[in-house]
Amino acid sequence: MTDTLLPAEVRDLAAKVVEANRVAGRTIALAESCTGGLVSAALTEIPGSSAVLDRSFITYSNEAKMESLGVASDIIETFGAVSIACAWAMAQGALDHSKADIAVAISGVAGPSGGTKLKPVGTVVFARAIRGNSCTEEGDLKQFGDLGRAEIRRQATVCALELLLP
Repeated sequence: MTDTLLPAEVRDLAAKVVEANRVAGRTIALAESCTGGLVSAALTEIPGSSAVLDRSFITYSNEAKMESLGVASDIIETFGAVSIACAWAMAQGALDHSKADIAVAISGVAGPSGGTKLKPVGTVVFARAIRGNSCTEEGDLKQFGDLGRAEIRRQATVCALELLLP
C-alpha cells in the first residue's frame, strides 16, 4: 500500500513547492477550476504544507468564479472562463480573498466534451499574481491536446505547481 494519492512526479514537485515557499517565507492561495482541487491535494499530501498553503478556492462554475473570487461577469461574457483574462481575475481574486503572498489560478477544458474550435479540449490557462507587485501578474495558455481528462488535469496540476516555485 502506498502512502500517497498522487503520482510520484506530482508529489515530488509539491514537496519542492512547499519547501521552497517555506524557506522564502511565502504563503500560497489557489483558484482552481478544471483541476478541481488537485493542486491543493498535491500540496496537502506534503507534511508541513500548512506552513505555506493559506487556502484554495475551487470555482468550477462561472457563478463560483464571480461570487467567490470577484471575477467580473463582463470578463467571462467577453473572453470566456477559459481565458487568460479570467485566470488573471481569478488569481487576483484569490489574493484579495486571502492573506497569501502568491496565488495561482487554473481554468481549462479537460474534456471529453466542452471544447470549441477556438478552445479545444486540452486548452488550459494559468495565471500567477504576487501580492504588492502588480507587475508580477503573469498568464499563460497551454494546449495539451486531447490526451484524456485525467492526463490533461495531471499536466495542468504540474504546470500550476511549477508556477508556485519562487
